[in-house]
Amino acid sequence: MPEFTPDDLIRVLRESAGEDEDVDLEGDILDVTFDDLGYDSLALLNTVVHIQRHLGVTLPDDFVGQEMTPRALVETVNVHLARTVSEKA
Repeated sequence: MPEFTPDDLIRVLRESAGEDEDVDLEGDILDVTFDDLGYDSLALLNTVVHIQRHLGVTLPDDFVGQEMTPRALVETVNVHLARTVSEKA
């Protein structure tokens, strides 16, 4: 089964929302909120839309409005990815 990793998230963040020069995405960021990483709700929305398009998953509508960390996003994407894969099987 495919898995969405923190490295995948970093790549998507850079592609869809850019990277703040004051933030090192290669550091220990999994439990830092996106807000503290310099990503506002619009940047996070762009990231989520990118993930949904490329992985074929659907995430909850209110997902972006929550204060979230990269770890929470990766875990949520993987739950929905597993569900999508099992539905197609």
